[in-house]
Amino acid sequence: MSSVLYDAPGPKSRARSRLISVVGTIILAGGLLALIVVLGLPKTSANGAVQPGLWDISRWDVFNDLLVWRTLGFGALATLRMAAVAAVFALVIGVLFSFGRLSASAWIRVPTTVLLEFFRGMPVLLMMLFILLVFSTGSFWAGVAALSVYNGAIIGEALRAGINALPRGQREAGLAIGLTPVATRFRIEFPQAFRQMLPIIIAQLVVLLKDTSLSFIVGYNELLRAGLNQLANFFGEQYKFSFFFIVLAIYLAMNLSLSWLARRIAKRTGPQAGSVTKDDSTPPIDPVQVDPQALGAQSRS
Repeated sequence: MSSVLYDAPGPKSRARSRLISVVGTIILAGGLLALIVVLGLPKTSANGAVQPGLWDISRWDVFNDLLVWRTLGFGALATLRMAAVAAVFALVIGVLFSFGRLSASAWIRVPTTVLLEFFRGMPVLLMMLFILLVFSTGSFWAGVAALSVYNGAIIGEALRAGINALPRGQREAGLAIGLTPVATRFRIEFPQAFRQMLPIIIAQLVVLLKDTSLSFIVGYNELLRAGLNQLANFFGEQYKFSFFFIVLAIYLAMNLSLSWLARRIAKRTGPQAGSVTKDDSTPPIDPVQVDPQALGAQSRS
């Protein structure tokens, strides 16, 4: 059996693929095992003190304290709060950027393009520091503003690409029924583009959630600052890597949950959602075997 693009692999190719898969799996498992062993070895600090390995019980007894989990919980809620507010503003800014980039007027399109490229090329952390130092907004709003503008620029480009990918007949149909260009954009083109670009948009929101950790530098008490700054300084350097491990697990849980939600939304609102399935039991009509007189009699009846 062969494909249109390539020939089906033969016995030697399949055996070679299985061998490569087995070798790759062994290498990955060996690397993971080596990492676990290395993390379990005792560590010597800069002052010469010997600390037990990561898997020693003395590195984890601190998590019996309820204060640790309360602090981590407040940090996680602060992270989600900043990500939620920034996500809303990023979507609004993305819509505005996409409409400005698609404007027929050069007086709107050119300045929008310049601003968009500027914000896309500016590091998020530098933007946070600039907003904090120049506008004195506070650490929370400095982080929200920087994340909103940066991710809004990327979402705007995704929406613009989605609108450009639509057939021209969509816009022409809206104008033909009497809608204004702006109403056509909002009521016909934009909903379809948003649905097509939804996986990309939610993937960018996952990046936004991870980038909230940059607000650690501007003094916002989010999850990273709560775990690796406050708790590690309070309980000592012995627990610093343990706190790092727990913070990493919390970030992974939040990001994987958002990714799962993105897949669910994309599946429910994608192009195949709500589509009518074809009944395979109905045989296709062969135009050669159709009797024109029978069709005419059926149409008259």
